[in-house]
Amino acid sequence: MSVFRKLKQFYLPYKKDFIWSMIFLLVVTGITVVYPMILQQTIDTVILGGQYDLVPWMALGFIAIMALKAWSTFIQHYLADMFGIQSVRALRDALYEKLQRLPFGYYDNAKTGDLMSRLTSDVEGFRFFLAFGFSELLRFLIMVGASFCVMLYYSPTLTFVTVAALPFLAVVVYQFDKRVHPAFRRIRQSFGKLNTKVQENISGIHTVKALSKEATEIERFNEKNGNLRTSQLVTSALWAKYFPLMEAIGNICVVLLLAYGGYLVTHHQLQPGELVAFYSLTWYILGPIMQLGFTINMFSQAKASGERLLEILEAEETIRDDKADASLTTIRGEVEFRNVTLHYRNKAALALENISFYAHPGKTIGLIGATGSGKSSITHLISRFYERNKGEILIDGRPIEHYPLKTLRSHVGVVMQETFLFSSTIKANIAYGRPDATMEEIIEAAKRAGAHDFIMELPEGYDTILGERGLGLSGGQKQRIAIARAICKNPSILILDDATSAVDMETEFRIQSALREVMKGKTTFIIAHRISSLKHADEIFVLDQGRIVERGTHEELLRQNGLYKRIYDIQYRDQATVLQETAR
Repeated sequence: MSVFRKLKQFYLPYKKDFIWSMIFLLVVTGITVVYPMILQQTIDTVILGGQYDLVPWMALGFIAIMALKAWSTFIQHYLADMFGIQSVRALRDALYEKLQRLPFGYYDNAKTGDLMSRLTSDVEGFRFFLAFGFSELLRFLIMVGASFCVMLYYSPTLTFVTVAALPFLAVVVYQFDKRVHPAFRRIRQSFGKLNTKVQENISGIHTVKALSKEATEIERFNEKNGNLRTSQLVTSALWAKYFPLMEAIGNICVVLLLAYGGYLVTHHQLQPGELVAFYSLTWYILGPIMQLGFTINMFSQAKASGERLLEILEAEETIRDDKADASLTTIRGEVEFRNVTLHYRNKAALALENISFYAHPGKTIGLIGATGSGKSSITHLISRFYERNKGEILIDGRPIEHYPLKTLRSHVGVVMQETFLFSSTIKANIAYGRPDATMEEIIEAAKRAGAHDFIMELPEGYDTILGERGLGLSGGQKQRIAIARAICKNPSILILDDATSAVDMETEFRIQSALREVMKGKTTFIIAHRISSLKHADEIFVLDQGRIVERGTHEELLRQNGLYKRIYDIQYRDQATVLQETAR
């Protein structure tokens, strides 16, 4: 029950609905236990006793009791469902909020399909147990307890003979619970992996079709689907094994009841009506115990789901605001790194090693180097997407941790290398970082990004709704909208992570010309593979294996005749000639 204790903050606030639901459950269960007693009176008093004048009154009483039970059952189910629905709404909100707070490092290893599975099927499994599992457990206790007490009232000896086999039934139920919980956890894990495969395939369907890998993807899906089938079959085998055994033990109890109960009736130690009532009450005990398997099923699924949900809720938030000063609300754009070292995972190769530089407010810094050299890692640290391992990062002369994350990131505009657009209007996408932007400001940002002309050619202009991930636009068009989004935000620090890689040379020239106006007064970091994108920077850092190996202006780096000069020659001279010179 530790899972439910850890998640109690989500359902305890709605305990009023749960308590009232349990009160009505008491009424329903109490009425159910009264049925055999009415049956006993009907047989012994009315039929065998000949008091037929009681029939109308007993019929009216029975109708009243049935009506009360029906009304109580409706209220009980409604309140129980209300309890579950409200609880998981709070839980789902907390999960989504937690996902927003978790750092980039968490998503480096997380699978999108698995996370979606946790927020949908796992949450729903937990809700079902809250709504019905708890009430079933209480109903079991009340039904068994009340029935046992009535049976003791009729005949203590017959009661103990009848329930003699129940300890064996309890052992079987315990063994079933011990084995079924791991089985359900494996089902949840297999279902999460299957969801991940579906999500990856749909997201990468263009790549799949371009490389004619449909057959391979079908085979991989079949493998994941087969694993889920195997997990489900193992669980089904457990049910098929244990439930007949439970039923057999229950039938042994019935045989003992009829054998000894018949003996008592024939020897006038028990009334026939009491034996009939005893039979009904026996099934009121055996039924809930055998149904306990279904309740254990719900409990096991809810427990497995709760454990997977807790993995999200208890995930470490490595990027925190513990040292933040709420009074810091503005940023000029001064950035300084002092011997900064970063590696993304323990024992992984260093992404950055002893990086030191100073960027004056309003200056433009260019970052160039091979893939994996550490260019994006520097800009990730400026936005605190990751936490450095060593060294200091200062913004306007203060440690970066002193700035609230919201303040820091609201003053940093980022255009990622992989462009993401929301399934919304172009206008909403451009104003996403600044919802209060006017239409004039949105249009101005689009013009500076070189996006206004093609937007106006669309059927609905700025009100055109984009498809998922911006489908319907070319790569260059999506990238220009992403640039417009960063420009509209009007940040103090602007980060362009290979922001013009998807546009042609002419468009790049126009965007760069417009950006030079935008970058005035802003500290700008430009990551690029094309020297043409950053040769106008105030200072250029050349990175190699996580270190700054060269720095200077475009002209200074060319005179150094180092790595930057080699990149320049490859891009601007005949590549074959360069390779021949290198081979000599």
